[in-house]
Amino acid sequence: MDDARVLQVIDPADGDLCEGHVELSPMDREEAQRLARTFKAVADPTRLQLLSMIQASPDGEACVCDLTKPLGLTQPTVSHHLKILVDAGLLLRDKRGIWVWYTLAPDRHAALLALLA
Repeated sequence: MDDARVLQVIDPADGDLCEGHVELSPMDREEAQRLARTFKAVADPTRLQLLSMIQASPDGEACVCDLTKPLGLTQPTVSHHLKILVDAGLLLRDKRGIWVWYTLAPDRHAALLALLA
């Protein structure tokens, strides 16, 4: 059986190795870091649930006191997750008396809706 295969050795010093050479440039480093923080923030099921609950609320906002019971979590745990989402720029917080209300950040709203869809 004559099924010999020949491997061609390519010397990088001979020039381009790819005929379909396209100039590629990376995403801006600051933008990549911002996106990485966003992905890290939403890479948690509880945080995705929080975002979806806030987005689905009748007036587009929710108080931490409204979020604990449906999730079956304590207030400190929910507040921890909300802080991560605020720090990532996904939520805005508004303190009213002793309670804090959360809304989706308007400049990130469309991206979040696409993520939650």
